[in-house]
Amino acid sequence: MNTTPNKKSDTKPDDKPGKKPTKEAAKKDAKTGDTITLKGMEDGSQLDVTVVKVVDPAKSGDDFMTPESGKRWIGVQFKLVNSGTKAYNDSPSNGAQVADAEGQQFQSTFGEITAGPSMSSSVKLAPGGKALGWIVFEAPTNSKVTQVQFAMDSGFSDQTGQWNIG
Repeated sequence: MNTTPNKKSDTKPDDKPGKKPTKEAAKKDAKTGDTITLKGMEDGSQLDVTVVKVVDPAKSGDDFMTPESGKRWIGVQFKLVNSGTKAYNDSPSNGAQVADAEGQQFQSTFGEITAGPSMSSSVKLAPGGKALGWIVFEAPTNSKVTQVQFAMDSGFSDQTGQWNIG
């Protein structure tokens, strides 16, 4: 699937000329296991992002860090592959979030879970490089989390990958 925004030469007859593309979801109806190719803000910056597994609720990996009272942890395992021509250097958790059925969005939190090793807080990948790890999110216990979202450049890129998980 081509995720590049339309250029003027690619406009359809019903498109408005000069209309700039807005933030876009790179793929519709993605689910756990699907890979979405996302472009970053710089030319040549690109990742193939896969939501590998989701654990909800996720169990703390130690006795010291636990979710706040009335909340739970959700673990999402991401696989990142640098499919671009430039090095990738970012904190993936900054550009990741989950959303519930009501549209409330929840950011990542610090925590080790029993599902597996955490995604590094500072990932550096040469073209072709890979990273695999869990990002932990905190949401209210009664919230039905249904989506995972990821964007490059700490969430500031023009494309957001979205996976339906619930």
